[in-house]
Amino acid sequence: MSEEAAFVDFQNVWLAYNEDLLAQNHFAVEEINLQAKQGEFIAIVGPSGCGKSTFMKLATGLKMPSKGKILIDGKPVTGPLKISGIAFQAPSLLPWRTTMNNVLLPLEIVEPYRSTFKSNRAEYEARARKLLQTVGLAGYEDKFPWQLSGGMQQRVSICRALIHEPKLLLLDEPFGALDAFTREELWCILRDLHAMQKFNVILVTHDLRESVFLADTVYVMSKSPGRFVVKKHIEMPAPRDLEITYTPEFGDIVHELRGHIGSIRQATANPITASTNTVAKV
Repeated sequence: MSEEAAFVDFQNVWLAYNEDLLAQNHFAVEEINLQAKQGEFIAIVGPSGCGKSTFMKLATGLKMPSKGKILIDGKPVTGPLKISGIAFQAPSLLPWRTTMNNVLLPLEIVEPYRSTFKSNRAEYEARARKLLQTVGLAGYEDKFPWQLSGGMQQRVSICRALIHEPKLLLLDEPFGALDAFTREELWCILRDLHAMQKFNVILVTHDLRESVFLADTVYVMSKSPGRFVVKKHIEMPAPRDLEITYTPEFGDIVHELRGHIGSIRQATANPITASTNTVAKV
């Protein structure tokens, strides 16, 4: 993929969390090279502590690389991105605000919306209602977080991340705390939102089924210092029906990725057998 075609472009990125660690060459992530085209959905998987959340901080501009360069939408990342939305495992809704007011929160604090929020509030509320309807929460606009289930709260969190129509959606284990049925329901909601709006998505997850169902490309990250060791393009047509998760083809991909992660753990336990830094494309 050419640099000009990449919407998300990590070029040999390394990160040490402070100057002392940098002086010791102690990096949280190393040799990160990743290019995602406009509208691509990528997922990052790997063992705990491998640097997935660190990668997310770099992608949002909350951390600057110690080495290398990050471009988003053709522009160098120099600080927190205004064109991104983010949702975490914990919905983190403000308990004193209604569903509507939680969703509208980014528009109150992020320019260029902040300066026109009062004058354009009716327009923004209409946008929020449409989003809430899309995720199945029409009629819940005036409910408070304590009146919503965990799955409903996470839907509100996703709407809040999308209300300012970001070009890039970052998801850090967004469904990890939910039951299996609710989790699959939200997979389908996210799938449909992405199909409609074609924003870029970076999903960090421990759930291999989730990554294969949703993503165009799955990256496997090694143990710390984190680096990408496998890049797997998911060949199944997208958007995908949930029934595909029960097919042998789907299961084979999940087992293949699980095998890569198992190899990483084994290599960590036996460092002499660790592989080279080359990213395998499978």
